[in-house]
Amino acid sequence: VQLVESGGGLVQAGGSLRLSCAASGSIVSIHVMGWYRQAPGKQRELVALITSAGSTNYADSAKGRSTISRDNAKNTVYLQMNSLKPEDTAVYYCNAAVVARDSGRFYVDDYWGQGTQVTVSS
Repeated sequence: VQLVESGGGLVQAGGSLRLSCAASGSIVSIHVMGWYRQAPGKQRELVALITSAGSTNYADSAKGRSTISRDNAKNTVYLQMNSLKPEDTAVYYCNAAVVARDSGRFYVDDYWGQGTQVTVSS
């Protein structure tokens, strides 16, 4: 199973970005997908989560400015970020709790993408 992120970049404060993360491989189902971020010198932190049923959870820093969504048919999760601030600058990582199949057996595992850089200039 692989997660591939896209959509990061450089944006001015107040601008918007939309991140995408597509999962591929021998996937049976994906229960929870989410976005985390890690700024230089800081620990990785949750931004937002979404379940397969569409329930969402946001970090306080993301509430009102970000929207997480997913396309279950495409195994893809999105993060729309608006009103970006310089403190949003970080590497953003996609995460997924996946039920996969290998040699006829099912297993559950947690996967991470490679990360995409988001830089917000003041």
